[in-house]
Amino acid sequence: MFIQIEPQSDVPIYEQVSRQIIEGIARGDMKQGETLPSVRSLAADLGVNMHTVNKSYHELEAKGIIVIRAKSGAIIRSTEERDLTPEQLRQIEKNLKPVVAEGMVLGATVEQIEHMMKKVFADLHIPAEGV
Repeated sequence: MFIQIEPQSDVPIYEQVSRQIIEGIARGDMKQGETLPSVRSLAADLGVNMHTVNKSYHELEAKGIIVIRAKSGAIIRSTEERDLTPEQLRQIEKNLKPVVAEGMVLGATVEQIEHMMKKVFADLHIPAEGV
């Protein structure tokens, strides 16, 4: 698993870790049922505090992306176990809205935003049919 931390970023480190794990799962770099590195191991590899990685893992667990089991560690949940709830769908839309609005305010057209979304899908190696 390759995670790169940007200490100068405005994004908190625990959030950078969470985002990169999510992207790795979306790309298929990390598979369902796979165990993530231990909190201690990942913290040492990244040169960050263990509490930072622990917070990231708990955030991922709260989102239903991983499950944390004593003695087994953090395990990526299968697609079947990760049922997308209406609330999660609303949260995704809520997170997308300000980004799309900012793009529009800066002058991006609907077509340009759609093109960017397709590029994101391509970057994550996800087919973008119907987008």
